Amino acid sequence: MNEVGLLENYLLVGALLVGLGLIGFFSRRNMIVMFLSAEMMLQGVSVSLVAWGRYHNDWGGQALVIFILTVAACEAAIALALVVAIYQRSGSLDIAFWHDLREDNLPAYADQEIPEVAGETPHHWPTLTPSGTEPEHNTEEETHRAMV
Repeated sequence: MNEVGLLENYLLVGALLVGLGLIGFFSRRNMIVMFLSAEMMLQGVSVSLVAWGRYHNDWGGQALVIFILTVAACEAAIALALVVAIYQRSGSLDIAFWHDLREDNLPAYADQEIPEVAGETPHHWPTLTPSGTEPEHNTEEETHRAMV
């Protein structure tokens, strides 16, 4: 494989890692998943830097990756300390708890609730049958009524 094709493949892998990290960071509320997504983005950048360093026969990309790995290790240690502290305070790793951690002179953040639509019946979600018991069987008439 020629050098340009190899560079394109490495850059594609790096871009995919950064893209997956961005999606994971913005779509999740769990702090551990958010920090892992940030690590994935750093690794994507590292792959791209190594690819450019190899393509230009320069050790600059590899040297910069060593600094990135050092920063990532420090970020992981700080993230672990924050995760443990937040979990001890709240019992949850939901990022929404950070909204309560603010100075006394700042107002509390409140999400706006979605208004309920009048006349809408609550949904009854199916549940699993406990182990060792036989599930209830619906008759054909009940099944037809539930579908309508």
